[in-house]
Parts: sequence; C-alpha cells; structure tokens
Amino acid sequence: MTKHPLLVLGGVLGALGVGLGAFGAHALKATLEAAEDGPARLAWWHTATQYHLWHALLIVALGVWAEPGRRVGAAGISAAVGILLFSGSLYAMTLTGIRALGAVTPLGGAAFILAWVLVALAGRSRPSTAQT
Repeated sequence: MTKHPLLVLGGVLGALGVGLGAFGAHALKATLEAAEDGPARLAWWHTATQYHLWHALLIVALGVWAEPGRRVGAAGISAAVGILLFSGSLYAMTLTGIRALGAVTPLGGAAFILAWVLVALAGRSRPSTAQT
C-alpha cells in the first residue's frame, strides 16, 4: 500500500521530467540547432525541465511529509497543475515555435507560487496525534 498518492504522482512526473530532459538534450537539440530561433527554443525546454523536475521533487517530499492533520494534497495538486501549465506551455512552444502559447506560462507560475504558499501553511498546522 502506498504511503500517499503524491509519492506516485511525484515519481511519475519525475520520470517524465528526466525523459523529457534527455529528449531535449539529445534529439531536440540536433533538430533545433539549424533553426533561426533554435537557441531560444532550447532555452525554453531547459527552463521547462528544470521547473518540472524541481516541482516533481516537491510533490514527492509532500507525499513523504503527509500525515493526518497536515493537509498537503492541495499543495501537491497545485504543483502538478503548475508543471502542466508552466512546463507544458514551454514544451509546446519549443516544439511548435508558436510563441502565443507563452500566454499560459504565467498561469503555471501562479500555480507553483500557490503550491509553495500551501506548503508554508501546511507547515504552520499541527499534525494530529492519531496513528494511521
């Protein structure tokens, strides 16, 4: 039995982040090197994978930290939404070259900020003493 579903979510997102990072460093780099905006697009990909992996680690940490009375699920979901919107929009911009997709990126950034605020709030709450 899993200690917390956030461990599974963070693990899956972490594996995906590593895979996407490797794809960007190898296959995508070779494809975009010849493009006029290739360096910018590779930088977008790099930023996307950095934020993706840091927040996957946050989700795993929240899964480890989870205990009765310490509400961390919302922080984990917010971090996952941030990965989807922030990193996802940068991945899509890189692959398509459509810069208008960048309009979604700040929404993902806001979700990341919310996740960290929720972590701070969870740190202020006292966990219950009940054993599960």
